[in-house]
Amino acid sequence: MKKFKILNFWRTILIAVTISSFSILFIAFDDSDDFELAKNLDIYHTLIRDLRMIYVDEIDVSKLVKTSIDEMLKSLDPYTVYYPESEIEDFRFMTTGQYGGIGALIRNSEQGVVVEEVYQNYPADKAGIMPGDIFKKVGDKLITPKDEDDISLLLKGIPNSDIEITIFRPIENKEYVKTVKREKIIVKNVPYYTIINQDVAYIKLNGFTQTAYSEVKDALLDLKEKGANKLILDLRSNPGGLLDEAVKIVSLFVNKETLVVSTKGKVKSWNSDLYTNKEPVDINIPIVVLVNRNSASASEIVSGALQDLDRAVIIGQRTYGKGLVQTSRDLSYNTKLKVTTAKYYIPSGRCIQALDYTHRNKDGSVGYIPDSLISEFKTINGRKVFDGGGIIPDIKVETQTLCSVGEYLLSNYIVFDYVTKFKHEKQKIESIDKFTIQDSDYEGFVKYVKDRNIEYKTESDIALNNFIKTLKEDNYYNKVEDEIKTLQNKLKHNVEDDLYYFKDNIKTYLSAEIINRYYYQNGSIEYMLLNSVEKEKAIKILNNTQEYKKILNVK
Repeated sequence: MKKFKILNFWRTILIAVTISSFSILFIAFDDSDDFELAKNLDIYHTLIRDLRMIYVDEIDVSKLVKTSIDEMLKSLDPYTVYYPESEIEDFRFMTTGQYGGIGALIRNSEQGVVVEEVYQNYPADKAGIMPGDIFKKVGDKLITPKDEDDISLLLKGIPNSDIEITIFRPIENKEYVKTVKREKIIVKNVPYYTIINQDVAYIKLNGFTQTAYSEVKDALLDLKEKGANKLILDLRSNPGGLLDEAVKIVSLFVNKETLVVSTKGKVKSWNSDLYTNKEPVDINIPIVVLVNRNSASASEIVSGALQDLDRAVIIGQRTYGKGLVQTSRDLSYNTKLKVTTAKYYIPSGRCIQALDYTHRNKDGSVGYIPDSLISEFKTINGRKVFDGGGIIPDIKVETQTLCSVGEYLLSNYIVFDYVTKFKHEKQKIESIDKFTIQDSDYEGFVKYVKDRNIEYKTESDIALNNFIKTLKEDNYYNKVEDEIKTLQNKLKHNVEDDLYYFKDNIKTYLSAEIINRYYYQNGSIEYMLLNSVEKEKAIKILNNTQEYKKILNVK
């Protein structure tokens, strides 16, 4: 123990001397910026040193430093991120879509670490692990509710290696011990594609990892062979990914050597123009691209480039507005930095980056932008397009949003728990195209929610409470107290009443959750597609050649 303390002492001295040496070096250069950097690094080191020595409780230095780095980077932009060694596998998964594991999504809860979803035909699914199961033991390690990060590392490993998992199934009040053989988990960028309405190809693209282009190309060729001669490319809720994959996907539909995107940043030598360099599959097939508020980054490059090149009609809602390029940098001790290095500009010359990071909508998408800050650009055919944040669709479609009570039930996993109960009681349901929630089932759902004794606040409640607070601070409340109480009574909501009032709205999302539990992710995509307003609008446009060409200003 004494030897260990001596080693720690000399390590501290070495770090201090090293930082002091850097300070001297920077001072020698007589550069004020370098001096400020050296000075603040020295302050930071002495602060951490003193906290370790005299703070009342034990300090996890790695966690403390990680927190400070995260907060520092957050002050720059939301996309510059530090990855410690423990999260390098997560970083690789983001770029490759592959990892060695059991094929399950997990989350933390008051009861413990819960299985939220299992991937069809992957190890967890084969072993009979189900959504709602709670991890009790992985190998020899007991799992507590705070072990979400640890269990993620324990579950990942070399493909074909075995791991023993003990789970507790609350719905049965029983424990099960499962021996699971890890596999190489590959999360598909294209989880679903099909032909709809006889000759319209539909491709759902969920991400842009290293295989996105090949997956889209294979799906497109397969659908064309089956008779498709029009295309709906669904980029809704696609958060983006690799820039190169976006360029290659655009190359499927335009001539070789077409400019797709330009990047411009501080390091001028890194600036680049990215052109298509692959032979196209079909430069004439009519295309509709579906987008929404959560279509971001590479999704916006694809949709924006196809719009600027007058190669596709864009349908949906204004996209997220992320026009920043990130570059990964290797740091010491097997850590990484993903840092924003440039902005990207699509063929018309516009940047789709939101002008303001901080004042976004509740879902993170672009907020209000004054007209004075918006610039006009032109597409190849002379159509007007605009910057300021996100891709503005050629045809805007406002889809149904989930009501406040439904949003509460989903985000607090009450729908998840009910569906777990539903699945336990019913081993089978009808096919996706025939499934409907019966009135008796919905009555059971209402009773289940009532028994949970939930309380929730709507946006109206929050706004009114803030208004009342302001009135009291300004000493105006007594003047309008009666009117406020009348308004409160009118807005007062009862959970049961709301469940019936918003019944149709809630049933849509509840049905999707039930379908997902029986037919996995592909099933829920297929189900939501059945009643998609955007899909119906897309088919209508694709089947009207004159209208399609008119939108794209084709002469």
